[in-house]
Amino acid sequence: MDCKKVVIALGGNALQEPGTPPTAEAQFGVVRRTCARIAELNYHDYEMAIVHGNGPQIGQIALSQEIAAQADAALPVMPFDVCGSMSQGYIGYQIQQCLRDAIRYRNRNIPVVTILTQVVVDKNDPAFLNPTKPIGAFFTKEEAERLAKEKDYVMKEDAGRGWRRYVASPNPLRITEIDSIKRLWDSTIVITGGGGGIPVIENMDGSLSGVPAVIDKDMTAELLAEDIQTDYFLILTGVERVCVNWGKPDQREVSHMTVRDAVKYVEEGQFAPGSMLPKVMAAIKFVRRFPDKKAIITSLDKALDALQGNSGTVFTMS
Repeated sequence: MDCKKVVIALGGNALQEPGTPPTAEAQFGVVRRTCARIAELNYHDYEMAIVHGNGPQIGQIALSQEIAAQADAALPVMPFDVCGSMSQGYIGYQIQQCLRDAIRYRNRNIPVVTILTQVVVDKNDPAFLNPTKPIGAFFTKEEAERLAKEKDYVMKEDAGRGWRRYVASPNPLRITEIDSIKRLWDSTIVITGGGGGIPVIENMDGSLSGVPAVIDKDMTAELLAEDIQTDYFLILTGVERVCVNWGKPDQREVSHMTVRDAVKYVEEGQFAPGSMLPKVMAAIKFVRRFPDKKAIITSLDKALDALQGNSGTVFTMS
């Protein structure tokens, strides 16, 4: 069997399960089961790179920073881009250890590495004018006003639960470590772009500076799939297929979407922002860029079946 290239975007359910404690130990258990599934793809000769989310994890890190700073003024809060790098490191460590073990269990010896990945965004991206991603702890209105004044945070009320810091979610433009990823591709499984990547802007002199933002991991995974020119772009989430009329009596699973159909569903508001919408938009973007290739949205358990044409929602140009 010829090796096929695939970029995998792992959803949050592949790292944490509802009802489980938000501990490193509990997450390790979920990641082990996730990596057993991913190892099946490798066993069937799919070459891969993995992009994962970090929403709950970066929130925990930011929260611990805030709590520590409140308890001891000598402990400064780390910048948000640094928190992102922390989440990349510890999630990547768990995936690479568990995936290495799962591959060795199948009598294969393939290196798995994590690359702390910086992703360039446009400092003038309109997303910076309207931060939409809530992160970290809840605060009172008085505390929020103080943080906004002292640290220039954007603070908004979050569904009546208190005030939170909001950060922008700009579009990814360039993966700075892409040349290293390409060099490793033929010999190594690379975990990269964790949490959408550490968002950075490029300065006039070519240097990079981190910015407080969260890049959508599905869009960064799509950018990686474009750069590698993979055969498949595989987005793994909590459902086997994309549904239209979600939660209504006429809810319907869709096994195949053309770009035209997908755009129509988006315009109808079929997909929730922050949930299925960015996944569908990423799939559309990849297929438009490579009309002869496929993007697939499915569940982790159905990943191999979907790549073999037996499950999932497949996006094609026509």
